[in-house]
Amino acid sequence: MTTRRTFVKLAAASCIAGASVSLQAFSSLNIGVGTYSYHGLPLDEMIAQLQANRIREIEMSRGEYMLLSHPEDALFRSAKEKLDRAGIRCVSYYSATIKSDQDIDNAVRFAKLLGSGNITGDATGDILQRIDHRLSEEGLTFGIHNHFFPYKFAYESPEDVLNALAGLSKTMGATADTGHFASCGYDPVDAISKLKPYLRLVHLKDIQAKGGEVNVLLGSGIAKIPEVMKELHRQNFPGLVAIEYEKEGDVNQDMAQEIAFARKLA
Repeated sequence: MTTRRTFVKLAAASCIAGASVSLQAFSSLNIGVGTYSYHGLPLDEMIAQLQANRIREIEMSRGEYMLLSHPEDALFRSAKEKLDRAGIRCVSYYSATIKSDQDIDNAVRFAKLLGSGNITGDATGDILQRIDHRLSEEGLTFGIHNHFFPYKFAYESPEDVLNALAGLSKTMGATADTGHFASCGYDPVDAISKLKPYLRLVHLKDIQAKGGEVNVLLGSGIAKIPEVMKELHRQNFPGLVAIEYEKEGDVNQDMAQEIAFARKLA
C-alpha cells in the first residue's frame, strides 16, 4: 500500500528527475553542419547525407550560393523547397565578402529566401555600419567570420573581430571558426571566451598545424575541440555549432565520424 508520505516522496523524486532531464536538454549544444563540408556533392546527395546523420539545422555555405558566384534567386527557392521537404532548417546564410550596398541587398534577399535569420560574412570598414543599419531594419543578425589565409587578413584574432564590432549594435556579432583561429596561432578556447557576448554561430573545425589549412577529424588536431565544447557549455551557447570539414573527395564517412564525435561532447 502506498502511503501519502511515500506518494509525496515519489512525486518529488519524479519532479527532480524531470527537471534534470529538462535542464540537460536545455544545456545540450545544437550540432549542425556548414554545408561547404559537402561542396563536392550535388545538393540532393548532400541532403541525403544530412538526413542520414540526423542533421536538422545548417548554414548554407556552398560556393555556388555565395555572392561571388552571382547566384540567381531560383537557386535559393529550389534549395529551400528541398530542405523543407527533408525537415532541415537553414538558420544562417554564408555570403562571404560584402563590399557594396548591392551585396547587402543580395545577401538579405538570399537569406530570406532560405528562411535564415543570420548572415555570415567578412565585410570590413565603413560598410559594417550600413550592414548594421539594414539588417537591424530587416530583423536579421550578422556574424563576422575570422579566417586564415597565407597573407594578412582583416579578421585573424578575436581582438580583430572585437575591434570591428566596437560601436555597432547588437545586430552585429561573430561567427567564430575554431580551425581558422588555430591556423592563425590563436587559442580557440580563449577566442570563444572573449567573443561570448557576440557569438552568433560557431564553425567547429580542427586543423593539423598552425600556419596551414589542412583539416583533420575533430579532436585529432590543434584546435582543442573538447575544450571549446566545454567553454560553449559554460556559456550555455544557444546558437548553431556547425561542423565544417574542408577536404576534397569523398567526405561522407569522415563527416559521419565528425558528427558523432561532436554529439558526444554536446
